[in-house]
Amino acid sequence: MSLCSNLSDKLDEKILEDLTSNVKQIQDSLLEEILTLNANTEYLRRFLHGGSDKELFKNNVPVATYEDVKLFIERVVNGESFDVISGIPITGFLLSSGTSGGKRKMVPRNNKYLENLKFIYYYRSIVISKHIDGLKHGKGMVFNFCKQENTTPSGLPASVATTSFFKNDYFKNRQPFWHWSYTSPDEVILCSDNNQSLYCHLLCDIIQRDEVVKVGAAFVSILVRAITFLEKNWKEICANIRFGRLSEWITDISCRDSVSKILGEPNPELADLIEKECNKKSWEGIIPRLWPKTKFIESIATGQMAQHIPTLEFYSNKLPLISSSYVSSETMFGINMNPLCKPQDVSYTFMPNLSYFEFLLVDAGDKFEIVDLVDVKLGCLYEPLVTNHSGLHRYKMGDILEVTGFYNSAPQFRFVRRGNLVLSVHLEKTTDEDLLNAVTHAKMVLESSNLMLMDFTSYVDISTTPGHYVLYWELKGKYNNDIAEIDNKVLVNCCNVVEDSLNNSYKEYRRGGSIGALEIRVVQQGTFDALMEFFITQGASSTQYKTPICIKSPEALVVLEEKVQARFFTDNI
Repeated sequence: MSLCSNLSDKLDEKILEDLTSNVKQIQDSLLEEILTLNANTEYLRRFLHGGSDKELFKNNVPVATYEDVKLFIERVVNGESFDVISGIPITGFLLSSGTSGGKRKMVPRNNKYLENLKFIYYYRSIVISKHIDGLKHGKGMVFNFCKQENTTPSGLPASVATTSFFKNDYFKNRQPFWHWSYTSPDEVILCSDNNQSLYCHLLCDIIQRDEVVKVGAAFVSILVRAITFLEKNWKEICANIRFGRLSEWITDISCRDSVSKILGEPNPELADLIEKECNKKSWEGIIPRLWPKTKFIESIATGQMAQHIPTLEFYSNKLPLISSSYVSSETMFGINMNPLCKPQDVSYTFMPNLSYFEFLLVDAGDKFEIVDLVDVKLGCLYEPLVTNHSGLHRYKMGDILEVTGFYNSAPQFRFVRRGNLVLSVHLEKTTDEDLLNAVTHAKMVLESSNLMLMDFTSYVDISTTPGHYVLYWELKGKYNNDIAEIDNKVLVNCCNVVEDSLNNSYKEYRRGGSIGALEIRVVQQGTFDALMEFFITQGASSTQYKTPICIKSPEALVVLEEKVQARFFTDNI
């Protein structure tokens, strides 16, 4: 490593140390900066009357939900001046995925957001490179995608955060650090047809298989989808490589031209090698088999993504799985400073330079307690409130976090759950965390049948009396592409284990007859791809897509119901 590179690494590490050691000073300065810029916006002027004092802010500015600021945002969307909500120009709007909470939100952004996103991309890679050697000269097999941007009546673009970033000069003019070196050309990332993009990603990945040192995607579910897509399309990819010709259905011109250059001349030797691996009975360990120099996987695996970890471990032979950062459409939060920890132990160190953070104490009874970032207490549960540069002030995020420790003076948080309820038939309260834990226990039962749970969702069926919980499960065999014959006893046992793992409130009402027997409906393979396609037609992005843990859309339920193959119920109560 060169002297220049050594000095750069030490400087980067010093910046992280300084940021996490001076949290209070940085947060106070950041709040003063934000309030000075925004005090005379129409939104804040009602509360601050032009002032920018911290105590005035604390005493006068209310905690806000999206519904509280929606009308102000919509006025800017429709062409009114940005100073309705922001003291500096709004350059676009970010669309939330809409698959977690059921409704898509439109969040104002400016260049500060993109600067912060660039900061997160860069420094999370610095942290990873401290723990894993040999990354400097390799490439990333990273499944990045873009969605077509919309134009608002104001003439400003509206898109998901990643699309905003990849289409911006912050990405286009990036420096050639290892973490920006991808197997896929930018034209593949920018292709708005996600099927063409995914196919070309995989083709480029395989051609450059000996250069891949990391595999990545925004969410673990995207990686699982990429592997299942490869299972269906590897023969066609091999044919492209064997004859040096890209499939005719890749019609995006920029994508086609750039990928054809990488494809190059016919390569029957590589095609034979890939064919040999993909033809084996089991796809266990397929990632290191096809990309033998891969050192780790970088993808968010916390929250509802945790359900996909066993499947990804099957495909990767348990390569290190790194959940590197905690980000949202509203702000960046922090970085995992211990990247090689187990997925269930992931905590994120909040970076005080990104937004002003406050925290609402959860389960405090009648007590309404808001504390600053430096005043959170170990072991307590909080909901973060965000004040950023683009018009959100004391904004409720809806996430529930637990304080797990401190890195210097910067608190570290574990994602616990979304704040909203998932399922309720009677008076019970079943959260996404409750449901995920219960399904995780049931997965152990599947192991005896060599079945994998590829994805699931749920809803409350109140068409029956009493109402009951319904889980839709998509299953797959570990050692062949089709699922084995489903054993009725195994699936009934899974139903029982899910119920046994739910909270005492559920069990009490279940025993009392207020809740009916829990049901698992097994759906055809490919059902959850169809569900994703449905949500994409409704405006969701494949990059940000998360399978809803609870289905609220009647149209989405129709997609699932049309694919149901078998139904199973609990029999232990």
